[in-house]
Amino acid sequence: MLGTWRWNVVFGIFGTVLTVAFSIGNNPIVVMLLRSMYAFIAFFVLAYGVRAILAYILQPPSLVGDSLEDNDGKGTQLDLKTPDESADLNAMLKSQLQDGGASPTTDSHNNAAVDFKPLSPPQLLSTKNTQPEELVKAIRHLTGE
Repeated sequence: MLGTWRWNVVFGIFGTVLTVAFSIGNNPIVVMLLRSMYAFIAFFVLAYGVRAILAYILQPPSLVGDSLEDNDGKGTQLDLKTPDESADLNAMLKSQLQDGGASPTTDSHNNAAVDFKPLSPPQLLSTKNTQPEELVKAIRHLTGE
């Protein structure tokens, strides 16, 4: 359980104070003291239930179930291994040496480089070359006149 019996006493005193505060003007002193004693006992017992519920809610997830004990060791190690490609690499190097260094992939790259044409966007007009009348038209158009 969460906490100690002292929390139960504090909760019981809280119930007693509430009972006294609400019944001090309506009941005689003997009835008020009797009801506050009953309130202390009721709140003291009720505190056990509150503590048990809080202990269940605030319990860490690792302590909730025993199913985690079955999975000890799983997921704690990462084992990375790359496949052995040395035979493929040797075969590729031998084929390049026998072909004289030219391979079909390099020829296709050379053809693609010849076919490439960079983008040539149209030139933007600067304000130095435009006439004042054109600037006034543009300003009137933008302002909505």
